[in-house]
Amino acid sequence: MTEFIRKRAANAKNDILSGLTVALALVPEAVAFAFVAGVDPLVGLYAAFMIGLITAVFGGRPGMISGATGALAVVMVSLVAEGNAMGSPDEQLGLYYLFATVILMGIIQMMAGVFKLGKFVRLIPHPVMMGFVNGLAIVIFLSQLGMFKETVDSEKVWMQGSSLYIMIGLVALTMAIMFGLPKLTKKLPEALIAILVVSGIAIFGNLDVATVGSFIRDGGGEGLKGGLPEFQTAIFDKVPFTWETIKFIGPYALILAAIGLIESLMTLNLVDELTETRGNSNRECLAQGGANIVTGFFGGMGGCAMIGQSIINIKGGGRGRLSGIVAALALLAFILFASGLIEQVPIAALVGVMFMVVIGTFAWSSFRIINKIPLTDLLVLILVSGLTVIFDLAIAVIAGVIVSALAFSWENAKRIRARKRMKEDGTKVYEIWGPLFFGSITAFNEKFDVKNDPDKVEIDFVESRVADHSALEAVFNLVSKYEGAGKQIKLKHLSEDCKELLYKSSPKFREVIVEDIDDPRYHLAADPEKFTKGLGEYKGL
Repeated sequence: MTEFIRKRAANAKNDILSGLTVALALVPEAVAFAFVAGVDPLVGLYAAFMIGLITAVFGGRPGMISGATGALAVVMVSLVAEGNAMGSPDEQLGLYYLFATVILMGIIQMMAGVFKLGKFVRLIPHPVMMGFVNGLAIVIFLSQLGMFKETVDSEKVWMQGSSLYIMIGLVALTMAIMFGLPKLTKKLPEALIAILVVSGIAIFGNLDVATVGSFIRDGGGEGLKGGLPEFQTAIFDKVPFTWETIKFIGPYALILAAIGLIESLMTLNLVDELTETRGNSNRECLAQGGANIVTGFFGGMGGCAMIGQSIINIKGGGRGRLSGIVAALALLAFILFASGLIEQVPIAALVGVMFMVVIGTFAWSSFRIINKIPLTDLLVLILVSGLTVIFDLAIAVIAGVIVSALAFSWENAKRIRARKRMKEDGTKVYEIWGPLFFGSITAFNEKFDVKNDPDKVEIDFVESRVADHSALEAVFNLVSKYEGAGKQIKLKHLSEDCKELLYKSSPKFREVIVEDIDDPRYHLAADPEKFTKGLGEYKGL
């Protein structure tokens, strides 16, 4: 117990300092995503606080940061707009429909955790993972370019002249501090020091630069100042619990739940790789779902894991749950007590931090392996990166997984082989090699010559595996063809599960399948315990 406490106390300083840095980086992100969704900045900030705190305490990945994200905000835009159109402008029905949708989204995510669907993230291939991080890095980079605009006559235009040069200079200084400080000492959090230094230069140098406060006011907000989140009883008054409401918010909730879980679980995998530890995907599903339910009831816009802030935290030394807790509580403290100070932080400092996140997030190794990986994997990597930028993460990942699965199926479909030989009694034997599944059925059927084969035929599956219903149908049809031609056919070395299914499908298979087989290869493959024992004996030779 003492060792357990000592290890965690040793990293407490890093967790606290890293959490403070993350809290600063969360402010403009949460505000920006709230504007994207068409809601008040406090709705985004409350979401970042509540989701960040709950997932930090109960989530399946210590050190991972969650909050309001752009991937979810872009889906919420039409939801809020359609909701507002259902009532008068001052009712803000869209906001309350958003809260109801976030609650339903959380319920769906918790169900995914209860049914342990988080494990399916293991089916995501590595090229899809690389495309995911590359695409998100590009999205983060593009989102920061909007910070290089200023408001002129109520319109956003690109900075020019001295304002642009000052902005670039402060961004470059932030990045230089973050790059150089770790080379001098690793005891100080480079992102936090960079933000403090650049903020000091801007404040004491009286520089005319965009700040967090001006950013909020330019977007139509009144500032960071707010109180504690309040339970939104108006949801029950303004959102009727009817089938029509479910039909309206249901599709949005499903899409948001899918995007949130995919982004969270893939970020979890990335943090696992960075920290060389293992998170719990099902626990993360439950925590994300519970956090979104609470957030919806207390006036937040919903959210999920944030790859940018998570990397800031990990790079800053944050490894435990304390870092996420500190980030969430610090964000609440900014809202309650330090809004005036935080509003003075230059946007340039936060842009510089995010640019360094982009550099750290992008999988630069993908350029080195272009000529070293299969063409299909390269195409999947590029496809996922592009779709992440053009559409959203869910579409990109689903498309990448589908293309990878189809490419895998096509490659395996070509591996079906049939070695033919004749026995002394005139029986023709087909020895099948390779997986038999829906993709290889055509090639499998082409191996046989029912018309010209002798009266006795054996099909040996010892080096093959009957994988799906399509394969079972192919075996069934083949047996029917031989029997229809008046020929005797026997099936050997079928797997136990395949035999069971064939017996259920037709009683005639009990006459066709050979059960009494004296072949050690078959028994080892059919019985995992025998296989393990046989392998141990083999290694002991």
